[in-house]
Amino acid sequence: MGISTYFRRSKWTAMAASVWIQCTSGSSYCFGIYSPLLKFSQDYDQSTLNSVAFFKDIGANIGVLSGLLYSSFVGGEGPKVVLAAGAIQCFAGYFLMWLSVTGALPRPPSGLMGFYLFLAAHSQTFFNTADVVTAVENFPDSRGTVVGIMKGFLGLSGAILIQIYRTLFNGNPSSFLLMLSLLPTLLPFLLMFFVQIHHTNGGDNLRYLNVFSFISIAVATYLMIVIIGEHFITLQLSIRISIFLLLLLLLISPLFVVFRAQLTESRSRSAYHDEIRLIEDINPPENEEQKSNRDQGFLPRVENMNLFQAMRTFEFWLLFLVMACAMGSGLATVNNISQIGSSLGYTSTETSTLVSLWSIWNFLGRFGAGYISDYFLHEKGCARPFFIALTLALMTIGHVIISSGFPGSLHLGSILIGVCYGSQWSLMPTITSELFGIRHFGTIFNTVAIASPVGSYFLSVRVVGYIYDIETSSGMKVCKGTHCFMLSFLIMASVTTIGFAVSTALFLRTRVFYKRFILMRALS
Repeated sequence: MGISTYFRRSKWTAMAASVWIQCTSGSSYCFGIYSPLLKFSQDYDQSTLNSVAFFKDIGANIGVLSGLLYSSFVGGEGPKVVLAAGAIQCFAGYFLMWLSVTGALPRPPSGLMGFYLFLAAHSQTFFNTADVVTAVENFPDSRGTVVGIMKGFLGLSGAILIQIYRTLFNGNPSSFLLMLSLLPTLLPFLLMFFVQIHHTNGGDNLRYLNVFSFISIAVATYLMIVIIGEHFITLQLSIRISIFLLLLLLLISPLFVVFRAQLTESRSRSAYHDEIRLIEDINPPENEEQKSNRDQGFLPRVENMNLFQAMRTFEFWLLFLVMACAMGSGLATVNNISQIGSSLGYTSTETSTLVSLWSIWNFLGRFGAGYISDYFLHEKGCARPFFIALTLALMTIGHVIISSGFPGSLHLGSILIGVCYGSQWSLMPTITSELFGIRHFGTIFNTVAIASPVGSYFLSVRVVGYIYDIETSSGMKVCKGTHCFMLSFLIMASVTTIGFAVSTALFLRTRVFYKRFILMRALS
Protein backbone atom coordinates (compact mmCIF):
# COMPACT_ATOMS: atom_id res chain seq x y z
CA MET A 1 0.00 0.00 0.00
CA GLY A 2 1.44 3.38 -1.02
CA ILE A 3 2.02 6.19 1.43
CA SER A 4 -0.50 8.49 -0.30
CA THR A 5 -3.22 5.81 -0.22
CA TYR A 6 -2.47 4.98 3.40
CA PHE A 7 -2.83 8.51 4.64
CA ARG A 8 -5.75 9.27 2.38
CA ARG A 9 -7.81 6.82 4.41
CA SER A 10 -7.17 8.61 7.67
CA LYS A 11 -9.63 10.90 9.45
CA TRP A 12 -6.57 12.81 10.67
CA THR A 13 -5.54 13.56 7.10
CA ALA A 14 -9.08 14.79 6.50
CA MET A 15 -8.77 16.98 9.60
CA ALA A 16 -5.48 18.55 8.47
CA ALA A 17 -6.70 19.07 4.90
CA SER A 18 -9.87 20.76 6.19
CA VAL A 19 -7.84 23.04 8.45
CA TRP A 20 -5.67 24.15 5.52
CA ILE A 21 -8.73 24.84 3.37
CA GLN A 22 -10.27 26.86 6.21
CA CYS A 23 -7.08 28.95 6.40
CA THR A 24 -7.82 30.48 2.98
CA SER A 25 -11.64 30.32 2.99
CA GLY A 26 -12.42 33.62 4.70
CA SER A 27 -11.68 35.93 1.78
CA SER A 28 -14.90 37.83 2.47
CA TYR A 29 -13.17 39.23 5.58
CA CYS A 30 -10.62 40.99 3.34
CA PHE A 31 -13.06 43.38 1.66
CA GLY A 32 -11.39 46.39 3.29
CA ILE A 33 -8.16 45.70 1.38
CA TYR A 34 -9.59 46.04 -2.11
CA SER A 35 -12.74 48.12 -1.48
CA PRO A 36 -10.90 51.44 -2.17
CA LEU A 37 -9.74 50.07 -5.54
CA LEU A 38 -13.26 48.89 -6.29
CA LYS A 39 -14.69 52.29 -5.41
CA PHE A 40 -12.13 54.23 -7.45
CA SER A 41 -12.01 52.00 -10.54
CA GLN A 42 -15.81 51.75 -10.82
CA ASP A 43 -16.46 55.39 -9.82
CA TYR A 44 -18.78 54.41 -6.94
CA ASP A 45 -19.99 56.72 -4.22
CA GLN A 46 -20.05 55.36 -0.65
CA SER A 47 -23.73 54.41 -0.84
CA THR A 48 -23.19 52.34 -3.99
CA LEU A 49 -20.13 50.66 -2.49
CA ASN A 50 -22.14 49.70 0.60
CA SER A 51 -24.92 48.33 -1.59
CA VAL A 52 -22.41 46.18 -3.49
CA ALA A 53 -20.85 45.03 -0.21
CA PHE A 54 -24.26 43.85 1.04
CA PHE A 55 -24.15 41.13 -1.63
CA LYS A 56 -20.99 39.90 0.11
CA ASP A 57 -22.79 39.59 3.45
CA ILE A 58 -25.66 37.68 1.84
CA GLY A 59 -23.35 35.31 -0.04
CA ALA A 60 -21.13 34.59 2.96
CA ASN A 61 -24.03 33.77 5.31
CA ILE A 62 -26.60 31.91 3.22
CA GLY A 63 -25.25 28.42 2.66
CA VAL A 64 -28.41 26.34 2.34
CA LEU A 65 -27.45 25.25 -1.18
CA SER A 66 -24.11 23.86 0.03
CA GLY A 67 -25.88 21.88 2.75
CA LEU A 68 -28.42 20.44 0.30
CA LEU A 69 -25.63 19.49 -2.11
CA TYR A 70 -23.63 17.79 0.66
CA SER A 71 -26.66 15.77 1.82
CA SER A 72 -27.67 14.70 -1.68
CA PHE A 73 -24.47 12.69 -2.26
CA VAL A 74 -23.87 9.36 -0.56
CA GLY A 75 -20.86 7.10 -0.47
CA GLY A 76 -18.47 9.80 0.72
CA GLU A 77 -18.74 11.96 -2.40
CA GLY A 78 -20.44 14.89 -0.64
CA PRO A 79 -17.32 16.72 0.66
CA LYS A 80 -15.48 16.45 -2.65
CA VAL A 81 -18.40 17.73 -4.73
CA VAL A 82 -19.14 20.61 -2.36
CA LEU A 83 -15.49 21.72 -2.24
CA ALA A 84 -15.25 21.61 -6.05
CA ALA A 85 -18.45 23.67 -6.40
CA GLY A 86 -17.10 26.23 -3.92
CA ALA A 87 -13.76 26.47 -5.73
CA ILE A 88 -15.46 27.12 -9.07
CA GLN A 89 -17.58 29.92 -7.55
CA CYS A 90 -14.56 31.46 -5.84
CA PHE A 91 -12.57 31.60 -9.05
CA ALA A 92 -15.47 32.92 -11.13
CA GLY A 93 -16.37 35.69 -8.66
CA TYR A 94 -12.91 37.07 -7.92
CA PHE A 95 -11.52 36.59 -11.44
CA LEU A 96 -14.40 38.55 -12.98
CA MET A 97 -13.89 41.27 -10.35
CA TRP A 98 -10.16 41.38 -11.17
CA LEU A 99 -10.88 41.68 -14.90
CA SER A 100 -13.33 44.50 -14.17
CA VAL A 101 -11.10 46.62 -11.91
CA THR A 102 -8.08 46.24 -14.22
CA GLY A 103 -10.12 47.37 -17.23
CA ALA A 104 -9.82 44.05 -19.11
CA LEU A 105 -13.64 43.93 -19.11
CA PRO A 106 -15.98 46.88 -19.67
CA ARG A 107 -17.16 48.48 -16.43
CA PRO A 108 -20.11 46.33 -15.25
CA PRO A 109 -23.31 47.76 -13.71
CA SER A 110 -23.19 47.87 -9.91
CA GLY A 111 -25.75 45.06 -9.71
CA LEU A 112 -23.54 42.78 -11.81
CA MET A 113 -20.50 43.65 -9.70
CA GLY A 114 -22.60 42.77 -6.66
CA PHE A 115 -23.30 39.40 -8.25
CA TYR A 116 -19.57 38.80 -8.76
CA LEU A 117 -18.99 39.57 -5.09
CA PHE A 118 -21.91 37.35 -4.10
CA LEU A 119 -20.41 34.43 -6.04
CA ALA A 120 -17.00 34.95 -4.44
CA ALA A 121 -18.38 35.17 -0.89
CA HIS A 122 -20.87 32.33 -1.43
CA SER A 123 -17.94 29.96 -2.02
CA GLN A 124 -17.03 30.40 1.65
CA THR A 125 -20.21 28.58 2.71
CA PHE A 126 -19.30 25.60 0.52
CA PHE A 127 -15.80 25.29 1.97
CA ASN A 128 -17.16 25.73 5.48
CA THR A 129 -19.95 23.17 5.06
CA ALA A 130 -17.67 20.49 3.61
CA ASP A 131 -15.01 20.95 6.30
CA VAL A 132 -17.28 21.34 9.34
CA VAL A 133 -19.76 18.56 8.51
CA THR A 134 -16.98 16.10 7.63
CA ALA A 135 -15.16 16.89 10.88
CA VAL A 136 -18.34 16.30 12.91
CA GLU A 137 -18.90 13.00 11.07
CA ASN A 138 -15.36 11.87 11.82
CA PHE A 139 -15.29 12.99 15.48
CA PRO A 140 -18.92 12.83 16.74
CA ASP A 141 -17.85 12.55 20.38
CA SER A 142 -15.77 15.75 20.19
CA ARG A 143 -17.96 17.75 17.84
CA GLY A 144 -17.73 20.96 19.88
CA THR A 145 -13.95 20.84 19.77
CA VAL A 146 -13.67 20.10 16.04
CA VAL A 147 -16.28 22.71 15.10
CA GLY A 148 -14.37 25.21 17.24
CA ILE A 149 -11.12 24.35 15.46
CA MET A 150 -12.68 24.64 11.98
CA LYS A 151 -14.54 27.85 12.74
CA GLY A 152 -11.49 29.22 14.53
CA PHE A 153 -9.23 28.81 11.51
CA LEU A 154 -11.94 30.34 9.34
CA GLY A 155 -11.93 33.35 11.67
CA LEU A 156 -8.14 33.60 11.33
CA SER A 157 -8.17 33.17 7.55
CA GLY A 158 -8.70 36.87 6.85
CA ALA A 159 -5.59 37.76 8.85
CA ILE A 160 -3.63 34.95 7.15
CA LEU A 161 -4.61 36.10 3.65
CA ILE A 162 -3.74 39.70 4.52
CA GLN A 163 -0.29 38.58 5.71
CA ILE A 164 0.26 36.83 2.37
CA TYR A 165 -0.87 40.00 0.56
CA ARG A 166 1.40 42.30 2.57
CA THR A 167 4.38 40.03 1.95
CA LEU A 168 3.88 39.46 -1.77
CA PHE A 169 1.67 42.27 -3.11
CA ASN A 170 1.70 45.13 -0.60
CA GLY A 171 0.38 48.29 -2.27
CA ASN A 172 -1.18 46.41 -5.20
CA PRO A 173 -4.77 45.47 -4.32
CA SER A 174 -5.55 44.39 -7.91
CA SER A 175 -2.96 41.63 -7.54
CA PHE A 176 -4.61 40.71 -4.24
CA LEU A 177 -7.89 40.14 -6.12
CA LEU A 178 -6.08 37.88 -8.57
CA MET A 179 -4.55 36.00 -5.63
CA LEU A 180 -8.01 35.54 -4.08
CA SER A 181 -9.23 34.06 -7.36
CA LEU A 182 -6.39 31.51 -7.43
CA LEU A 183 -5.22 30.51 -3.93
CA PRO A 184 -8.60 29.65 -2.29
CA THR A 185 -9.50 27.87 -5.55
CA LEU A 186 -6.40 25.74 -6.10
CA LEU A 187 -6.03 24.63 -2.47
CA PRO A 188 -9.48 22.94 -2.24
CA PHE A 189 -8.94 21.28 -5.62
CA LEU A 190 -5.61 19.88 -4.39
CA LEU A 191 -6.92 18.73 -1.00
CA MET A 192 -10.54 17.73 -1.66
CA PHE A 193 -9.65 14.05 -2.20
CA PHE A 194 -8.36 13.90 1.38
CA VAL A 195 -11.51 15.41 2.96
CA GLN A 196 -13.46 12.20 3.43
CA ILE A 197 -15.68 10.61 6.07
CA HIS A 198 -14.04 7.86 8.16
CA HIS A 199 -16.21 6.14 10.77
CA THR A 200 -13.34 4.52 12.66
CA ASN A 201 -12.71 3.66 16.28
CA GLY A 202 -9.44 3.40 18.15
CA GLY A 203 -6.71 5.86 18.98
CA ASP A 204 -6.67 8.76 21.39
CA ASN A 205 -8.82 11.30 19.55
CA LEU A 206 -8.86 13.95 22.25
CA ARG A 207 -5.10 13.86 22.69
CA TYR A 208 -4.41 14.77 19.07
CA LEU A 209 -7.35 17.12 18.76
CA ASN A 210 -5.80 19.03 21.64
CA VAL A 211 -2.61 19.35 19.56
CA PHE A 212 -4.67 20.83 16.71
CA SER A 213 -6.17 23.21 19.27
CA PHE A 214 -2.71 24.19 20.50
CA ILE A 215 -1.59 24.90 16.92
CA SER A 216 -4.62 27.14 16.33
CA ILE A 217 -3.86 29.09 19.52
CA ALA A 218 -0.21 29.43 18.48
CA VAL A 219 -1.22 30.79 15.05
CA ALA A 220 -3.67 33.25 16.65
CA THR A 221 -1.09 34.46 19.16
CA TYR A 222 1.54 34.87 16.47
CA LEU A 223 -0.83 36.84 14.23
CA MET A 224 -1.88 39.07 17.13
CA ILE A 225 1.76 39.95 17.88
CA VAL A 226 2.43 40.65 14.19
CA ILE A 227 -0.73 42.78 13.77
CA ILE A 228 0.06 44.93 16.81
CA GLY A 229 3.73 45.21 15.86
CA GLU A 230 2.94 46.37 12.31
CA HIS A 231 1.15 49.43 13.66
CA PHE A 232 4.18 50.58 15.61
CA ILE A 233 7.12 49.39 13.49
CA THR A 234 7.72 49.71 9.75
CA LEU A 235 8.90 46.28 8.67
CA GLN A 236 11.48 45.81 5.93
CA LEU A 237 10.77 43.28 3.18
CA SER A 238 13.35 40.79 4.49
CA ILE A 239 11.78 40.85 7.97
CA ARG A 240 8.27 40.53 6.49
CA ILE A 241 9.38 37.50 4.47
CA SER A 242 10.86 35.92 7.62
CA ILE A 243 7.59 36.53 9.48
CA PHE A 244 5.63 34.97 6.62
CA LEU A 245 7.88 31.88 6.49
CA LEU A 246 7.43 31.31 10.22
CA LEU A 247 3.67 31.57 9.73
CA LEU A 248 3.88 28.93 6.99
CA LEU A 249 5.78 26.62 9.35
CA LEU A 250 3.04 26.97 11.95
CA LEU A 251 0.38 26.22 9.33
CA ILE A 252 2.25 23.16 8.02
CA SER A 253 2.73 21.70 11.52
CA PRO A 254 -0.59 19.72 11.49
CA LEU A 255 1.16 17.35 9.06
CA PHE A 256 3.29 16.03 11.93
CA VAL A 257 0.16 15.48 14.02
CA VAL A 258 -1.29 13.41 11.19
CA PHE A 259 1.71 11.07 11.13
CA ARG A 260 1.70 10.56 14.91
CA ALA A 261 -2.07 10.15 15.21
CA GLN A 262 -2.24 7.75 12.26
CA LEU A 263 0.56 5.62 13.71
CA THR A 264 -1.14 5.47 17.13
CA GLU A 265 -4.51 4.65 15.59
CA SER A 266 -3.01 1.93 13.42
CA ARG A 267 -1.43 0.25 16.44
CA SER A 268 -4.64 0.58 18.44
CA ARG A 269 -6.70 -0.92 15.62
CA SER A 270 -4.31 -3.87 15.33
CA ALA A 271 -4.54 -4.57 19.07
CA TYR A 272 -8.34 -4.21 18.91
CA HIS A 273 -8.64 -6.81 16.12
CA ASP A 274 -6.41 -9.23 18.04
CA GLU A 275 -8.67 -8.85 21.08
CA ILE A 276 -11.82 -9.39 19.00
CA ARG A 277 -10.39 -12.58 17.48
CA LEU A 278 -9.54 -13.86 20.97
CA ILE A 279 -13.08 -13.13 22.21
CA GLU A 280 -14.63 -14.81 19.17
CA ASP A 281 -12.58 -17.93 19.84
CA ILE A 282 -14.18 -18.13 23.28
CA ASN A 283 -17.71 -16.85 22.45
CA PRO A 284 -19.29 -17.18 18.99
CA PRO A 285 -20.22 -13.85 17.40
CA GLU A 286 -23.82 -12.64 17.54
CA ASN A 287 -25.97 -13.06 14.51
CA GLU A 288 -27.44 -9.97 12.84
CA GLU A 289 -30.83 -10.31 14.56
CA GLN A 290 -29.25 -10.51 18.02
CA LYS A 291 -26.98 -7.57 17.27
CA SER A 292 -29.90 -5.49 15.98
CA ASN A 293 -32.05 -6.21 19.06
CA ARG A 294 -29.15 -5.37 21.38
CA ASP A 295 -28.45 -2.10 19.58
CA GLN A 296 -32.09 -1.04 19.57
CA GLY A 297 -32.52 -1.92 23.23
CA PHE A 298 -29.46 -0.19 24.66
CA LEU A 299 -28.07 2.28 22.13
CA PRO A 300 -30.75 4.82 21.20
CA ARG A 301 -29.80 7.12 18.35
CA VAL A 302 -30.49 10.81 17.76
CA GLU A 303 -33.13 11.16 15.05
CA ASN A 304 -31.72 12.49 11.79
CA MET A 305 -34.29 15.12 10.84
CA ASN A 306 -34.41 16.79 7.45
CA LEU A 307 -34.76 20.55 7.14
CA PHE A 308 -38.56 20.61 7.06
CA GLN A 309 -38.86 18.30 10.05
CA ALA A 310 -36.41 20.47 11.99
CA MET A 311 -38.32 23.64 11.07
CA ARG A 312 -41.48 22.15 12.59
CA THR A 313 -39.81 22.02 16.02
CA PHE A 314 -39.97 24.82 18.56
CA GLU A 315 -36.25 24.40 19.26
CA PHE A 316 -35.31 25.34 15.69
CA TRP A 317 -37.05 28.72 15.91
CA LEU A 318 -35.70 29.41 19.38
CA LEU A 319 -32.21 28.83 18.01
CA PHE A 320 -32.92 30.99 14.95
CA LEU A 321 -34.17 33.90 17.08
CA VAL A 322 -31.20 33.65 19.43
CA MET A 323 -28.78 33.75 16.48
CA ALA A 324 -30.54 36.79 14.98
CA CYS A 325 -30.00 38.65 18.27
CA ALA A 326 -26.40 37.51 18.84
CA MET A 327 -24.95 37.44 15.33
CA GLY A 328 -26.94 40.46 14.17
CA SER A 329 -25.67 42.69 16.97
CA GLY A 330 -22.12 41.36 16.55
CA LEU A 331 -22.08 42.17 12.83
CA ALA A 332 -23.61 45.59 13.46
CA THR A 333 -20.74 46.32 15.85
CA VAL A 334 -17.89 45.26 13.56
CA ASN A 335 -19.49 46.91 10.50
CA ASN A 336 -19.48 50.27 12.30
CA ILE A 337 -16.38 49.97 14.48
CA SER A 338 -14.38 52.54 12.48
CA GLN A 339 -17.15 55.16 12.76
CA ILE A 340 -17.58 54.37 16.46
CA GLY A 341 -13.87 54.93 17.05
CA SER A 342 -13.94 58.18 15.10
CA SER A 343 -16.91 59.49 17.10
CA LEU A 344 -15.14 58.68 20.39
CA GLY A 345 -11.91 60.41 19.33
CA TYR A 346 -9.80 57.35 18.55
CA THR A 347 -7.02 57.84 16.01
CA SER A 348 -7.14 56.06 12.66
CA THR A 349 -4.25 53.85 13.80
CA GLU A 350 -6.15 52.80 16.92
CA THR A 351 -9.33 51.96 15.01
CA SER A 352 -7.35 50.11 12.34
CA THR A 353 -5.76 47.99 15.05
CA LEU A 354 -9.18 47.26 16.53
CA VAL A 355 -10.46 46.11 13.14
CA SER A 356 -7.46 43.81 12.68
CA LEU A 357 -7.72 42.41 16.21
CA TRP A 358 -11.42 41.61 15.76
CA SER A 359 -10.38 38.44 13.90
CA ILE A 360 -8.36 37.36 16.96
CA TRP A 361 -11.27 37.90 19.38
CA ASN A 362 -13.52 36.16 16.85
CA PHE A 363 -11.15 33.18 16.80
CA LEU A 364 -10.97 32.99 20.61
CA GLY A 365 -14.75 32.80 20.78
CA ARG A 366 -15.07 30.21 18.02
CA PHE A 367 -12.37 27.95 19.39
CA GLY A 368 -12.94 28.52 23.10
CA ALA A 369 -16.70 27.99 23.08
CA GLY A 370 -16.37 24.67 21.24
CA TYR A 371 -13.64 23.34 23.49
CA ILE A 372 -15.10 24.56 26.80
CA SER A 373 -18.66 23.46 26.00
CA ASP A 374 -17.34 19.99 25.08
CA TYR A 375 -15.57 19.73 28.43
CA PHE A 376 -18.58 20.79 30.49
CA LEU A 377 -20.95 18.59 28.48
CA HIS A 378 -18.92 15.39 28.90
CA GLU A 379 -17.38 16.03 32.32
CA LYS A 380 -20.11 18.01 34.12
CA GLY A 381 -23.25 17.10 32.16
CA CYS A 382 -23.94 20.76 31.34
CA ALA A 383 -26.26 21.21 28.33
CA ARG A 384 -24.54 23.17 25.56
CA PRO A 385 -27.26 25.89 25.15
CA PHE A 386 -26.21 27.16 28.60
CA PHE A 387 -23.13 28.68 26.96
CA ILE A 388 -25.23 30.54 24.39
CA ALA A 389 -27.13 32.13 27.28
CA LEU A 390 -23.85 32.96 29.03
CA THR A 391 -22.29 34.60 25.96
CA LEU A 392 -25.42 36.65 25.31
CA ALA A 393 -25.30 37.96 28.87
CA LEU A 394 -21.66 38.98 28.32
CA MET A 395 -22.60 40.51 24.95
CA THR A 396 -25.18 42.69 26.69
CA ILE A 397 -22.48 43.95 29.03
CA GLY A 398 -20.23 44.67 26.04
CA HIS A 399 -22.91 46.76 24.31
CA VAL A 400 -23.56 48.73 27.50
CA ILE A 401 -19.82 49.39 27.91
CA ILE A 402 -19.51 50.81 24.37
CA SER A 403 -22.64 52.94 24.84
CA SER A 404 -21.07 54.55 27.91
CA GLY A 405 -18.24 56.08 25.87
CA PHE A 406 -15.76 56.14 28.78
CA PRO A 407 -12.01 55.99 27.94
CA GLY A 408 -11.12 52.52 26.65
CA SER A 409 -14.77 51.51 26.32
CA LEU A 410 -14.43 50.51 22.67
CA HIS A 411 -11.37 48.36 23.40
CA LEU A 412 -13.04 46.48 26.26
CA GLY A 413 -16.47 46.32 24.63
CA SER A 414 -15.14 45.07 21.28
CA ILE A 415 -13.22 42.27 23.04
CA LEU A 416 -16.36 41.07 24.84
CA ILE A 417 -18.59 41.34 21.78
CA GLY A 418 -15.96 39.84 19.44
CA VAL A 419 -15.38 36.78 21.63
CA CYS A 420 -19.10 36.24 22.22
CA TYR A 421 -19.96 36.78 18.54
CA GLY A 422 -17.37 34.18 17.53
CA SER A 423 -18.76 31.77 20.12
CA GLN A 424 -22.10 31.62 18.32
CA TRP A 425 -20.44 30.31 15.14
CA SER A 426 -19.09 27.38 17.14
CA LEU A 427 -22.03 26.70 19.45
CA MET A 428 -24.84 26.97 16.89
CA PRO A 429 -23.58 24.31 14.42
CA THR A 430 -22.67 21.94 17.27
CA ILE A 431 -26.08 22.26 18.94
CA THR A 432 -27.77 21.85 15.56
CA SER A 433 -25.96 18.54 14.95
CA GLU A 434 -26.96 17.29 18.41
CA LEU A 435 -30.62 18.29 18.29
CA PHE A 436 -31.40 17.35 14.68
CA GLY A 437 -28.78 14.73 13.77
CA ILE A 438 -25.89 14.64 11.33
CA ARG A 439 -27.55 13.37 8.14
CA HIS A 440 -28.88 16.81 7.09
CA PHE A 441 -26.65 18.81 9.43
CA GLY A 442 -25.13 20.99 6.70
CA THR A 443 -28.50 22.10 5.37
CA ILE A 444 -30.03 22.81 8.78
CA PHE A 445 -27.16 24.79 10.33
CA ASN A 446 -26.79 26.87 7.15
CA THR A 447 -30.51 27.66 7.33
CA VAL A 448 -30.16 28.80 10.93
CA ALA A 449 -27.18 30.94 9.83
CA ILE A 450 -29.55 33.04 7.69
CA ALA A 451 -30.42 34.70 11.00
CA SER A 452 -27.04 36.48 10.83
CA PRO A 453 -27.69 38.77 7.80
CA VAL A 454 -31.34 39.17 8.85
CA GLY A 455 -30.34 40.46 12.29
CA SER A 456 -27.50 42.51 10.82
CA TYR A 457 -29.77 44.27 8.34
CA PHE A 458 -32.25 45.41 10.98
CA LEU A 459 -29.69 46.38 13.61
CA SER A 460 -26.97 47.81 11.37
CA VAL A 461 -29.11 49.58 8.77
CA ARG A 462 -32.39 50.26 10.53
CA VAL A 463 -31.01 51.03 13.99
CA VAL A 464 -27.33 52.06 13.96
CA GLY A 465 -27.28 53.78 10.56
CA TYR A 466 -30.62 55.52 11.05
CA ILE A 467 -29.82 56.86 14.53
CA TYR A 468 -26.31 57.92 13.45
CA ASP A 469 -27.79 60.08 10.66
CA ILE A 470 -30.23 61.66 13.12
CA GLU A 471 -27.46 62.43 15.64
CA THR A 472 -25.20 63.97 12.97
CA SER A 473 -25.34 67.76 12.93
CA SER A 474 -27.11 69.29 9.94
CA GLY A 475 -24.82 69.79 6.97
CA MET A 476 -22.17 67.46 8.44
CA LYS A 477 -21.38 63.89 7.40
CA VAL A 478 -19.43 62.89 10.51
CA CYS A 479 -20.81 62.66 14.05
CA LYS A 480 -18.58 63.37 17.06
CA GLY A 481 -19.30 62.50 20.66
CA THR A 482 -20.70 59.68 22.81
CA HIS A 483 -24.25 60.50 21.74
CA CYS A 484 -23.61 59.22 18.18
CA PHE A 485 -23.94 55.55 19.13
CA MET A 486 -25.20 55.58 22.73
CA LEU A 487 -28.86 54.90 21.93
CA SER A 488 -27.98 52.36 19.23
CA PHE A 489 -25.91 50.25 21.62
CA LEU A 490 -28.50 50.49 24.38
CA ILE A 491 -31.04 49.13 21.88
CA MET A 492 -28.67 46.34 20.92
CA ALA A 493 -28.12 45.60 24.61
CA SER A 494 -31.90 45.22 24.91
CA VAL A 495 -31.92 42.90 21.89
CA THR A 496 -29.22 40.65 23.35
CA THR A 497 -31.11 40.65 26.67
CA ILE A 498 -34.10 39.25 24.77
CA GLY A 499 -31.73 36.74 23.17
CA PHE A 500 -30.51 35.76 26.64
CA ALA A 501 -34.10 35.08 27.74
CA VAL A 502 -34.81 33.01 24.62
CA SER A 503 -31.56 31.04 24.95
CA THR A 504 -32.43 30.32 28.59
CA ALA A 505 -35.74 28.89 27.39
CA LEU A 506 -33.83 26.75 24.85
CA PHE A 507 -31.53 25.55 27.63
CA LEU A 508 -34.46 24.56 29.85
CA ARG A 509 -36.27 22.79 27.00
CA THR A 510 -33.20 20.71 26.06
CA ARG A 511 -31.90 19.69 29.48
CA VAL A 512 -33.64 16.29 29.39
CA PHE A 513 -32.51 15.74 25.81
CA TYR A 514 -28.89 16.38 26.73
CA LYS A 515 -29.07 14.00 29.69
CA ARG A 516 -30.20 11.27 27.29
CA PHE A 517 -27.62 12.38 24.74
CA ILE A 518 -24.78 12.02 27.27
CA LEU A 519 -26.10 8.61 28.34
CA MET A 520 -26.28 7.47 24.72
CA ARG A 521 -22.67 8.50 24.14
CA ALA A 522 -21.55 6.74 27.33
CA LEU A 523 -23.26 3.48 26.29
CA SER A 524 -21.89 3.59 22.77
